[in-house]
Amino acid sequence: MFKNYHIDGNKEMIAIGTMNVLGSLTSCYLTTGPFSRSAVNYNAGCRTAMSNVVMSLAVMVTLLFLTPLFHYTPLVVLSAIIVSAMLGLVDFGAALHLWRVDKVDFCVCAGAYLGVVFGSVEVGLVVAVAVSLLRVLLFVARPRTTVLGNIPGTMVYRRMDQYAAAQTVPGVLVLRVDAPVYFANASYLRERISRWIDDEEERTKSQGEMGVRYVVLDMGAIGSIDTSGTSMLDELNKSLDRRGMQIVLANPGSEIMKKLDSSKVLEQIGHEWVFPTVGEAVASCDYVLHSHKPGMAKDSAAAHESMV
Repeated sequence: MFKNYHIDGNKEMIAIGTMNVLGSLTSCYLTTGPFSRSAVNYNAGCRTAMSNVVMSLAVMVTLLFLTPLFHYTPLVVLSAIIVSAMLGLVDFGAALHLWRVDKVDFCVCAGAYLGVVFGSVEVGLVVAVAVSLLRVLLFVARPRTTVLGNIPGTMVYRRMDQYAAAQTVPGVLVLRVDAPVYFANASYLRERISRWIDDEEERTKSQGEMGVRYVVLDMGAIGSIDTSGTSMLDELNKSLDRRGMQIVLANPGSEIMKKLDSSKVLEQIGHEWVFPTVGEAVASCDYVLHSHKPGMAKDSAAAHESMV
């Protein structure tokens, strides 16, 4: 870290494994690279791997001839040497940076630190990995869904909670899902989308505006989908159809299209309601709402699909 070295972890493991195999032929101790000894080595001014050879010779001479001199050396002296070397490697600034940027990353750092201090290196690693896995599971099981609005004068749609200038399109609700759709989050997404629709219906009703007629799903961030996800879209399509609404898919990837086509969900939704961008999807919905000629929109979407 201090020398800005780029270490290849695979080569490190091969080197340690080779040393242990060769050392086992002569009944040597297990060969490792402990963090504390690396800190002492660095603070002693070592610069190259030759320092390990010198240290090995010093240890051999000490074990053969100087062991009686160190017989009564208190363990606290040895601990003080290690602690003094370790303090120079603790980067408090990096920990504060983690706290300011991402609280969960700071919890991973703090868990690893406390696990090593009060337990062992293994305990610290287990705590850090457990917290990291918990974060990933929460992100997958509770993906973020946001409402998109149109930037006036453009065909660009952005998050309304981030861009104050973004505006809703009457009769059209644009939602974005920022995670793959799996069995772990399919039910949550269906409930979350339904809640967004209910909230938008209440808002438009209270303000005397046109209710939701089209629900556009921006699928650009959905990298993959499983059978539970396709079933969720099928159930959502049927639920919206009973409420007199139409689901519209925008920017689905090739893998998503293959899954939806093979599961017959795309046929239920309609090929004419799949668009490459959110802007084109909303424009088609807005055209239908103002022209009151659904067939024209379908013909236009089918012509656009054939051109693509």
